[in-house]
Amino acid sequence: MAAARQYDVHEARTHFSRILQQVETGEEVVISRAGEPIAKVVPLRPRADRSDYGVLRGRIRIAENFDDLPDDIADAFGARPRPNCPTD
Repeated sequence: MAAARQYDVHEARTHFSRILQQVETGEEVVISRAGEPIAKVVPLRPRADRSDYGVLRGRIRIAENFDDLPDDIADAFGARPRPNCPTD
C-alpha cells in the first residue's frame, strides 16, 4: 500500500474538498502540525479490491426455487392469478 499523503493544517484547511475527494477514492490522508502527524483521515468504508470477474465462481449457489414465492407473499403482491378473474 502506498504511503498516505500528508498535509499540514493550513494546507488541509485550504484544500479540504480535494482531501475529501481523495479519501472517497480510498486514499488515506495525514494531517500534521509542524511536521508531526496529528490526525489521519480515512474512508468510512474500505474500497473493495476487485481483481477479476468471476472470483466467486463455484462459491455461490442459487437454489432451484429461487424465483418461487411462498403463496402468502405472492397473494399479497398479486403475483398469482386469482380464479375467475379475467387477465389482460
